[in-house]
Amino acid sequence: MDLRFLRINLFYRLLMPFSDRMRSRRMARFSEMFALRDGTTILDLGGQPMIWKAVPAKLDITILNLPGIANVEHETHHTIRYVEGDACNVVGVGDKSFDVVFSNSVIEHVGDAGFRSAFAREARRIGKSYWVQTPSKYFPIEPHNGMPFWWFYPASLRRSIQDGWRKKLPEWTEMIDGTDVVSHEEMTALFPEANVMVEHFCGLPKSYIAVSTAGVRAG
Repeated sequence: MDLRFLRINLFYRLLMPFSDRMRSRRMARFSEMFALRDGTTILDLGGQPMIWKAVPAKLDITILNLPGIANVEHETHHTIRYVEGDACNVVGVGDKSFDVVFSNSVIEHVGDAGFRSAFAREARRIGKSYWVQTPSKYFPIEPHNGMPFWWFYPASLRRSIQDGWRKKLPEWTEMIDGTDVVSHEEMTALFPEANVMVEHFCGLPKSYIAVSTAGVRAG
């Protein structure tokens, strides 16, 4: 076994059952809040098809991702189209073109505050309604790298740890380097008409979800 991957593999093995439970619970809540039914049109910004397995309604889903990111071979009962593009600048898609714009743990990867603002603008523009989720820094385990209380380390210590990772796992570390934290306050500012919900696990804040169901109420 390659020891470079031991901690990461162990973390993801332990994380998977927990993530599956949380994902199923999250998607059940999403389905109920947006009254999903067969044929509902969804634009998934930066997502993967496996998350939609937990939704029983047969949806009409477009997954927008950077080139080579999406797992296009995943089997599904939904109608899924895969398109390549930039979620911060979605070209050729008109205003309110989709019933719902959906995003799960993506906005923290798009770049600095300017990119996050552009991402939020596109989600609000394209969707009649939207659901945008991001992890909370207050959850004890950082979901991308498995480190406890990661965002409370001094920045210099985080950089030092990442420099060590980069020598062994450069591609994985590049993903970690590109991950930021998005606060509840920033989510509220980015999505002013939304209700920014706090998702809890065992009483701890696990993520923030900006939800606008305006299109559901109007439709």
